[in-house]
Amino acid sequence: MKPIYSEIYFLSAGETNAEQEMSLPLLVTKLIDIATAHANSLGIGNPSMSHMNAGWVLSRLTVEMLYYPKVNDTYKISTWIESFNRHFSERAFKIESSDGKVFGYARSVWMVMDTIAHTNVGLSHFSLPEEMIAGTQPPISRQQRHVPIVENVLSVDKSKGALTATHPPFIYKFKYCDLDSYRHVNTVRYVVLLLNRFSLEEHDVSFVKRLELSFLHEAKYGMETSLLRSDEPDTLLSFFQLSDTEDNTPLFFARLLREKR
Repeated sequence: MKPIYSEIYFLSAGETNAEQEMSLPLLVTKLIDIATAHANSLGIGNPSMSHMNAGWVLSRLTVEMLYYPKVNDTYKISTWIESFNRHFSERAFKIESSDGKVFGYARSVWMVMDTIAHTNVGLSHFSLPEEMIAGTQPPISRQQRHVPIVENVLSVDKSKGALTATHPPFIYKFKYCDLDSYRHVNTVRYVVLLLNRFSLEEHDVSFVKRLELSFLHEAKYGMETSLLRSDEPDTLLSFFQLSDTEDNTPLFFARLLREKR
């Protein structure tokens, strides 16, 4: 068992985006994969909870990048447990080049879900040695408070600091390939949904500097959703809210900051 767990990867052409660099969906996939591998090595992974019909799920994810690995680069991702209590666990990540140049960091919040009832199980059933909790905080800020987005300026609740959508709502119904083994929508599919709201030209001249995802409720197969976007004037900062169109229940909030290349 190790408090800090690392893996080295090679970025092939088939894994890059249109700008020949590591795509954000691939990065999120790698973060989830290495978190899974580390949890398994510590004896607190999903295999150790199979008898409970329970498994880890993401509650929050923050990624902040200075730049991204390029095609044919070798890169390393390291992960460690930042904190651990009976309700949730905070996990951090560092992404760097083979020669130690830092690409960026990520931090995440995880909970354990009953995969049948889809309720929070808690973490009190785990026994994790204190020395396996590194506790080191990555040098990026925690998520800010997310605020609701509304379509109509007349319905803005000033007391909640609600934002007004600056784009028409995007309607999307989740399909089979959006699902993961829990039969709810995969985190990576949410990231793809956000990135596709920007044009190729916008991606060519900017990259995602920081992404914040905060999950409130599960999205499932066949669910029709509405994605609202609010851009902050004269910046490259965008806010998103995904809601179930049936009852307008918010499913997640996101904040996406781009930076010029």
